[in-house]
Amino acid sequence: MSLLYRLAKPLFFSLDAENAHNLSIKILKSGLVPGAPTLRDPILRSKVFGLDFPTPIGLSAGYDKNAAVLDPLARLGFGFVEAGSVTPQPQAGNPKPRIFRLESDNAIINRFGFNSQGLMVAAGNFAKRSSTGIVGANLGANKDSPDRIDDYVQGLQKLAPLVDYITVNISSPNTPGLRTLHGKQELDDLLGRLHETRAEMVSSDLRSIPILLKIAPDLTDDDKSDIAAASLEFSLDGLIISNTTISRPPGLQGKHLTEVGGLSGAPLKSLSLSVLKDMYKATSGAIPLIGVGGIETADDALARLKAGASLLQLYTAMVYRGPYIAHEINQELAALLRKQNYSSIADCIGVDTPL
Repeated sequence: MSLLYRLAKPLFFSLDAENAHNLSIKILKSGLVPGAPTLRDPILRSKVFGLDFPTPIGLSAGYDKNAAVLDPLARLGFGFVEAGSVTPQPQAGNPKPRIFRLESDNAIINRFGFNSQGLMVAAGNFAKRSSTGIVGANLGANKDSPDRIDDYVQGLQKLAPLVDYITVNISSPNTPGLRTLHGKQELDDLLGRLHETRAEMVSSDLRSIPILLKIAPDLTDDDKSDIAAASLEFSLDGLIISNTTISRPPGLQGKHLTEVGGLSGAPLKSLSLSVLKDMYKATSGAIPLIGVGGIETADDALARLKAGASLLQLYTAMVYRGPYIAHEINQELAALLRKQNYSSIADCIGVDTPL
């Protein structure tokens, strides 16, 4: 943890969690947060779904919901930044309070409910970024939408020209009924519409943008099998594994552990890792996977790569360890890879998950 964050952390943790989050966005906008040293280590580079990633650690969606601080985030050492979830129409999300720290567990429970300023605001922010770093847009659906699949189609059409990849988030537990899109028929309909829309966009001289699907950790074996089959059938470019969990693993100590919402952070680690391995096997390693959920250290990162992930994301760990966590993990990961005689990230992907 940097000295800067060690000094600032008591202030942030004295505030309501959402107020602290909003303050951090304002501070990033102000330009007061110094950038991390540039890390150009060839062992950390990789090419995934056609994009060249300088390092494997990205920032997951949920922090920069409206793409308001893309340039400051790019300077913190992340190999890529994902913003959102963005809904077509602005919506306030669920009533406050809706985010809770479980400090003794290095965890967070949130029930934001896709609070978003909408596609028009997000598109303007994506268009204004000056950083050349890799940026993804995470799409959500409006709570009262009569056609949620069309919401994702609208997001793809509007944001694809402005970002490097698109993530379709069907796994938030905080929008009623959203996770039903994991079902076979619903998923086929969703991916089919998106596949057709992308093909139409490419025929209009727009590049073919990678489309990723972000899934829940709370899945049955049948769900996983259906997702794998649909992902292969519709040429999905990647899966993000996983979103927050509605389960409450034993041993939680935080006073807010009974709050409704999705749990993220350290307690999600083993569940997310297990689902990652299952999906690597189910897809026979044919689709790049992004591992997210409980990643706090370089050891966590390497374990996720060995389980089958090609890239990684974090967010909750940044709350507890500060804004330079990606830079710190990347440095340590490079040393770990060399210590274990790997010459690149690609060399270790899936070595602990035999197909």
